[in-house]
Amino acid sequence: MKKFIIALILGFSAMLQAQNKVSGTVTDSSNNPIAGVSIYAAELHKGTTTDAKGKYTLENLPNGSLNLNFVFVGFSNQNKTIKTLQKENTLDIILEETLFQMDEVIVSTAFNKIQSQNVMKVEHEKMEDLQRKGTATLIDGLATIPGVSQVSTGTSIGKPVIRGLSGNRVLVYSQGVRIENQQFGEEHGLGLNDSGIESVEVIKGPASLLYGSDALGGVLYFNPEKFANANTFQANVSQKYFSNTLGSNSSLGLKTSTENWKFLARGSYNTHSDYRISGGDRVTNTRYNETDFKTGIGYNNAKFSTVLRYNYNKLDLGIPEEGIAEQTSSKNTEFPRQGVSNHLLSLNNIVYFGRSKLDVDLGYISNNRKEFEESNDPSLDMVLNTFNYNAKYHLPQFGRFETIFGVQGMHQTNTNSGEEYLIPDATTNDFGAFGMVNYEWKSNAIQAGFRFDSRNINSLAHEAEAHDDHDGHDHEHHGGDFDALNRSFNSFNASLGYKTNLAEPLTMRVNVATGFRAPNLAELTSNGVHHGTNRYEIGNSDLKTEQNLQTDLNLEYNNSHFEFFVNGFYNHINNYIYTSPAGTQIDNNDVFDYVQNNAKLYGGEIGLHLHPHPLDWLHYETSFETVTGKKQDGDYLPLIPANNWNNTIRTEFKIKNWFEEGFAALSVNTTFNQNNVSGFETRSNGYTLVNLGFGGKVKLGKTAFDVNINGNNLFDKSYIAHLSRLKTDGIPNIGRNVVLGINFNL
Repeated sequence: MKKFIIALILGFSAMLQAQNKVSGTVTDSSNNPIAGVSIYAAELHKGTTTDAKGKYTLENLPNGSLNLNFVFVGFSNQNKTIKTLQKENTLDIILEETLFQMDEVIVSTAFNKIQSQNVMKVEHEKMEDLQRKGTATLIDGLATIPGVSQVSTGTSIGKPVIRGLSGNRVLVYSQGVRIENQQFGEEHGLGLNDSGIESVEVIKGPASLLYGSDALGGVLYFNPEKFANANTFQANVSQKYFSNTLGSNSSLGLKTSTENWKFLARGSYNTHSDYRISGGDRVTNTRYNETDFKTGIGYNNAKFSTVLRYNYNKLDLGIPEEGIAEQTSSKNTEFPRQGVSNHLLSLNNIVYFGRSKLDVDLGYISNNRKEFEESNDPSLDMVLNTFNYNAKYHLPQFGRFETIFGVQGMHQTNTNSGEEYLIPDATTNDFGAFGMVNYEWKSNAIQAGFRFDSRNINSLAHEAEAHDDHDGHDHEHHGGDFDALNRSFNSFNASLGYKTNLAEPLTMRVNVATGFRAPNLAELTSNGVHHGTNRYEIGNSDLKTEQNLQTDLNLEYNNSHFEFFVNGFYNHINNYIYTSPAGTQIDNNDVFDYVQNNAKLYGGEIGLHLHPHPLDWLHYETSFETVTGKKQDGDYLPLIPANNWNNTIRTEFKIKNWFEEGFAALSVNTTFNQNNVSGFETRSNGYTLVNLGFGGKVKLGKTAFDVNINGNNLFDKSYIAHLSRLKTDGIPNIGRNVVLGINFNL
C-alpha cells in the first residue's frame, strides 16, 4: 500500500510538471562570465546561481509570463520579464558594474514592478542591512528608515509610526497576510521577530486601495526569507550579544529544495535584562524574553505555485512601573508583566491560466494577550482570532494595459476570559472589492484604481464585577461596563498616480489617493483606566469613519556616483479620532474622551548618497525628515515625531584573502527639539547620538563567517525620545550599547 501511494504521488507530480525551462549565461561588460550570480523568480519562490562559466538553468516553470531578478554584489540588478514562456528559453544577461543596489522588485504593490518602474514610491530595506546597524529589535531597525519612527516603552515594546500616524492607522503584513494583534494598544509591540525575514517594504501614505481599512497611514510589508535554491541544502546559525542589556539573540535555520518541493525551518530565542541608562542605572522590569519559530513548505509546477508558512511568537515582557528601583541583571520578568503569544498560518497560492493568473492569500492569526498584575493568574486575558483572505485576478495584458480585480475580507472575534476587560467581546467582519489598471509607455506610467469597503462591528454588553483595590497597583480597568454595539461602516476610495523620467537620471512620481479607517473597539467602547496611562478613557459609540486625502510628490536623481531624493506629502484627514481631557476625574484619574476633529499632516524627507570617483571605497549618506500635524482648530496633534537629521560615512574594503565585504561606518543622528505638542503633551529636548559599525566576512581555510561589531550611542548620551511612553516619568532611553554578531552559513 505504501509503495502504491508513493507511486501515485510521483506519477501525479510528473503529470503536472512543466517542460518549460530558461537557461543562459551572465557576463560583465567585457564579456567575462560571472560566477555566483543569484537568479530568483519571486512568484515561484524559486532560484539558482550561475556556475564557474556564468551559466544557469531554471526548470519546471509555469506557462505564461515569468519575472526574473539577477543580483550580484558590485553590479547593478537586472530584472527581466519573459512575456510568453516556451519549452526552451534562452536569456543571456550582461551586468554593469555599480556600487548602488537600488532596483528591487516591489511585492507590496499591485503589479510587482521593480522600483524604477513603480508608480508609487516604496522604501525597500534588506533586513541584513538594518541588522548591520546593531539595533536590538526589529522596530529599532525600522525606525532608521526616513519617515519611520516608533512609540516605545523601553527596549522591548515599539509601535511603528509612519509620517506621524501610528496604531490602527498603520497596517503590518507578514507572510502575505495582515497581522491582527490588538494593535490599538500602544503598550505592546509588533509581535514579530526579525529572524527569518528577508526584507521590509514601507508604503508611506494611504494604501487603503490595496489593503482596506487601517492602511490609512501606510503599510509595513515584511517579506519572509527565501527558500534554498533547487537541489541544495543550507544551514545557518547566528549569535548576537548586547552589552547594555546583557542580552543574547540566538537563531538556527535549515532549508532545502528540489526542483518542485521546498522546505525551511528557523528557531530563535532572545533574552534581555533591564536596560541601562546613561550613568549606569537600570530601568526596573524592562527585561524581556522572546521565542520565535518559523517554518514553510512550498510546491510549484506548470499550473500553480503554493506556499504554506507558519510562525509562532511568544513574548514575556516586564512592564516598567517603578522606574529606577531594584538594580539587578535578572532576565526573569517581575509583576506586572505581559505574556503575548501569536500563531500565524498563511497559505499563498498562484494559479496560472496561460496569459492570466489568480493570486489567492489566506491567513489565520490567533493572538493571546495576558497581563499579570501580582500573581500568575492573568487579570487580563484576551484572545483575538482572525481569518482573512485576499484574491487578485490578473487579466491578460491588453496592449500596454495591465489590469487587476480583487476581493478581500476578514472575520475576527475578540473574547475575554480574564477578570478585567479592556474591550468587550466582539465580532468584526470586513469585505472589500477593488480594481486597478496600469498603463506604460516609454519611461512613463499611469496607475489608477477604485475600491469599495464595508465593515461591521458587533460587540456584546458586559457589566464589570465590583472588587476592592487594596494592592497599591494601578489596574487595567476600574470601569469595565460596556453596552452592546452594532455599527456598520462603508467607504469608497480611489487613487491616481503618474511616473515619468524628466531626464535620463531624473524620475518624478505624483500620487493622489484617499484612505479610510473605521473606528476600533477601544475608541468606540472604552470605559476604564488603561495600564500605564493613568487616564480613565471613555469611548464614543457614535464615532464616524476617518477619511483622508493625501498628495505625494517624489523626485529622484541618480547616476553611478550620486543619488538624490526629495519626498513631500500633504495629508488631510476628516474625522480624525483622538483623546481629549474632559476636565473631570474618576478614581483619582483624569478622564479622557474620544473625540473627532478634522486634521492635516504635512512634511517629507530629503536625502543624498555620494560615492565620489575615484574613491570607490567611500560612501556619504545624509537624510532629513520632518512632519507637522495639526487639528482644524490650529492645535497640534499628539504623538508627532521630532525632526531628524542623519549622517553616515561608510567605507568598504577587503584585506587580502581572509577578510571580504568589509565595511566600517560612522553615523551621527541628530533629533531636534519637539515644541509642537498637543495640550496634554510636554515639549522634548533635542539630542545627538553617535554610532559606530564594523564588519565583514572572515575566511579561515574552508571556514567562513560574517561578523558585525556595533557601538550605539557611543558617548553614552542621556536623552528622552519624544515618543517614549516612559517620558512622563522622566526616564531616559537606552545608554551605550555594544553589539557583537556572528553568523555562520554551514
